[in-house]
Amino acid sequence: MAVWLMPAIIAAVIGIGLYKKVNIYETLTDGAKEGLSTWVAIVPHLVVMMAAVAVFRASGAAGEMAAWLAPFLAPFGIPADVVPLAFIRPISGSATLSMLDQLMQEHGADSFIAKLAAIMQGSTDTTLYVLAVYFGAAGIKKTGDALKIGLLADAAAFFFSMVAAVWLL
Repeated sequence: MAVWLMPAIIAAVIGIGLYKKVNIYETLTDGAKEGLSTWVAIVPHLVVMMAAVAVFRASGAAGEMAAWLAPFLAPFGIPADVVPLAFIRPISGSATLSMLDQLMQEHGADSFIAKLAAIMQGSTDTTLYVLAVYFGAAGIKKTGDALKIGLLADAAAFFFSMVAAVWLL
């Protein structure tokens, strides 16, 4: 069924367009033009975010931050290995997927750390990425409240990820 679904949708759209006497080619090229202008608006934001993540990881700041916070997190049962994930996740989803893969390879996919990291990955969002890319593309300049609420939601998700991981194990 999946093999036929996409061609059926395309045929339906073309059929409806022909029925309503829409210039399909012109509409398609207008949509592509709009998509290209959106892409051009998003690229600078993407480059800055990717560079920030690369610098944070390559500099060793993530590891240093984890080592510094480890004594404060240990009484709550939060392993220091997931701290870099908590800091990178609001910035980049692909970087945290890479970190999640690394944690699973180091500790095993069934380990508490891997399960906690997977729950964190699935329950949080790339807040700074969303603000930079989508708000930037939409031309929204005042992002202060959205940033505060987004980071607060991420912090709550990290806390409840810990609760869920302990409860599931």
